[in-house]
Amino acid sequence: MKLARPGRDARLPAPGRPTADPVHRPVTPGGVGRLVIRFARKSGTPLLALYALVLGAVLGLGSADWATRGGYPFGGVRIGAWTAWPRAGALTADPYTRAVNARRGEVPLAVGEGLLLTAAEDDEGRTLDAACTYSVAGAVPPARAWTLTVAGRGPRDPARPHIRDGFTSTEILRQQNGRFVIVVAPEVEAGNWLPSPRAEGPMRLALRLYDTPAAANAASLDRGAVPSITRKGCAP
Repeated sequence: MKLARPGRDARLPAPGRPTADPVHRPVTPGGVGRLVIRFARKSGTPLLALYALVLGAVLGLGSADWATRGGYPFGGVRIGAWTAWPRAGALTADPYTRAVNARRGEVPLAVGEGLLLTAAEDDEGRTLDAACTYSVAGAVPPARAWTLTVAGRGPRDPARPHIRDGFTSTEILRQQNGRFVIVVAPEVEAGNWLPSPRAEGPMRLALRLYDTPAAANAASLDRGAVPSITRKGCAP
């Protein structure tokens, strides 16, 4: 007669107690990770190296896309609702700034050529929305010439007629005291009307000053030296 092993028989379930089916056992997220690691260990070093390369490529491309999707990440000088970028076109600009320029396809102003200021919020800190109407009013720092353009974070709506993207200092309608008011709105407005790039969604204003002494020391500019951005209302 064959005797049972005490250690092996001790692990047998008691009569009437249900047993867990290893085939239909539920797999938890942690269990999936352990299965992947176990499979990788059995497959050997080449699969681990391939997994590391794919993971590094995904993380690297994702972080690069996030860092260059919006505006410049470093080197800005805040002036009210605007941010000045005195080093955007410098030869010593950081790699992220050069990557943003390459992604936009823009040629930035060099340090001696002028100064770029951008705004993605109004004076109250609310994100600029193409569905809203804004008044960009006041004056600009001393400069030989300047331009104010509007752009969106995304493609322009092809259904909207392309009328203009911005104004220059030579064509702007001014008040008697030399100040101006530009209305950025999705619908036609009287005076200096700058159409929104789409019916809704975030947008950005860019003010470029050419041959300006402010480029040498952008930190010296105060809030009164740049135009105000006031939201007048939004489409329902």
